[in-house]
Amino acid sequence: MSASSTFTPPPAASWPPSYAAEAVPVAGVVSFAAGGMPVVAYVGFLAVFGIAARNGILLINHCQHLERQEGVALGPALVLRGAKERLSPIMMTALATGLALVPLVVAGTIPGHEIEHPMALVIVGGLVTSTFVNLFVVPSLYLRFARSATAAASV
Repeated sequence: MSASSTFTPPPAASWPPSYAAEAVPVAGVVSFAAGGMPVVAYVGFLAVFGIAARNGILLINHCQHLERQEGVALGPALVLRGAKERLSPIMMTALATGLALVPLVVAGTIPGHEIEHPMALVIVGGLVTSTFVNLFVVPSLYLRFARSATAAASV
């Protein structure tokens, strides 16, 4: 073999800067604003936003159901029970999607995975953060801003 026919690897990609940065939503938004992500990563953002919005809406709806139909008073006990009862569906959604994408995250350096790897990183990182947000932040916000069913009925 001559020197001209030897394989030289391509230069390291500038994206993603690190795997840990994809777990932080701020890093995704900054990369989005800077234009430093491939187009397919935006598809991953759309998928994560859809899953996160669905989980948040169902959690709030379940808390409202507990208050209106089951008579649980608005307070910490309500949001803890609502989050506890929605924990299994939220975790099953995140784990099923995340585990299906693990091979794409691991095989990111193999030729042919240039399209799938960034999208898988965005989705897996987004699922991790959105799961924590839906289980800890959304119940706190609901407790802070929700009106009780009796107060809403009197208005």
